[in-house]
Amino acid sequence: MEGNSQVIFATAVFLLTYAIIISEKIHRAVIALLGAMIVIVGGVLQQEKAIEAIDFNTIGLLVGMMIIVGIARNSGVFEYLAVKAAKSSKGEPLAILISLSLITALLSALLDNVTTVLLIVPVTFSIAKSLEINPSPILISEVLSSNIGGTATLIGDPPNIMIGSATGLGFMDFVFNLAPVIIVIMAVTVFLLKMLYKKQLVVREELKQNIMALNPLDEIKDVVLLKKSLFVIALTIGGFLLHQYVHLESATIALGGAALLLLITGDEPEHALAAVEWPVIFFFAGLFILVGALEEVGVIEWIAKEALKLTGGEMLSTGLLILWLSAIASAFVDNIPFVATMIPLIQDMGRLGGITDLNPLWWSLSLGACLGGNGTIIGASANVVVAGMAEKRGLKWTFIGFMKVAFPLMLVSIIISTVYLYFFYLT
Repeated sequence: MEGNSQVIFATAVFLLTYAIIISEKIHRAVIALLGAMIVIVGGVLQQEKAIEAIDFNTIGLLVGMMIIVGIARNSGVFEYLAVKAAKSSKGEPLAILISLSLITALLSALLDNVTTVLLIVPVTFSIAKSLEINPSPILISEVLSSNIGGTATLIGDPPNIMIGSATGLGFMDFVFNLAPVIIVIMAVTVFLLKMLYKKQLVVREELKQNIMALNPLDEIKDVVLLKKSLFVIALTIGGFLLHQYVHLESATIALGGAALLLLITGDEPEHALAAVEWPVIFFFAGLFILVGALEEVGVIEWIAKEALKLTGGEMLSTGLLILWLSAIASAFVDNIPFVATMIPLIQDMGRLGGITDLNPLWWSLSLGACLGGNGTIIGASANVVVAGMAEKRGLKWTFIGFMKVAFPLMLVSIIISTVYLYFFYLT
């Protein structure tokens, strides 16, 4: 297969794979792997080049953090934090919404947003049951907060992990450049959610006592494991803070932390590896190969040239195009495959357009893709996970119902991001 036929073949496989991922008719890991194998069998990529296309720094970082969190969660520390927040709110539903949203945002920045919602949501249902309220307002707030908080750091959201790995940007680069605007966006979002739900979240005084009767220490299942887990998590986060300066990749830090925690806890590797979301890992691997095929046949470079014609290579228009395109696209398709496609595209735009400092474009992509995921129920992995957990408990979220609340809030966050990028990066 040569020339134009390879271009057509690689593009067709990519678009068809993407369409099936969006349709959710077949599990996304299965279809991504199948698409990857088709481009290899079709001769677009040799197996060696396909393996080179996989970003093992992203894979290693995800696996390492999944193992650490998988072991740490057995201590009950995350449930302790949620109950402590609810009790400190004195059983007031609006105060609980705010405190759980803030804890979700913080944990999402330091761990990752999907893991965070898996840990916080079950406790949220228990609290809502005690207060006899509809848990949806609090759950929606947690979903939005997880994606907002995850945007602030390298490890908080998969798009950031991918951007950092592809560009060499480190943990502190993301904190210094994105955390300031994320704090503003978080404050505005929580305020708007409070205004939106204040009439729904009203409970009788006696029900508040149910929350005050809870003892957060009852949630701690293993004190020794808790101490060991907190030690390794602190050490790992310290490693992320310093990894640029000691010239270690983020995957090395995460896998090193995972290995140390396995060693000092004596946990069986089989149990720890069971905590790894292997479908997510293989989904990433398949996507990297598919995008590698598009790079190989020159499709990415062609799109980059067309985008440069549209913006004239001017930083302001290019940055805002990436921000808004990423936000709208990520609201309706999973932001992971979108970012996997955009990374080489931006790199080519920089090379072809002579843009020496691409960092403003990376911040535009990160803010657009991570915050845009808040727009709809399918926009980010955390959204899908929480919707599934709610459905298992008999709480059905509709696409339109979620979008009515989430999409306007997402647009507010992108408007704030536009102002921030305009004044600090794009002019």
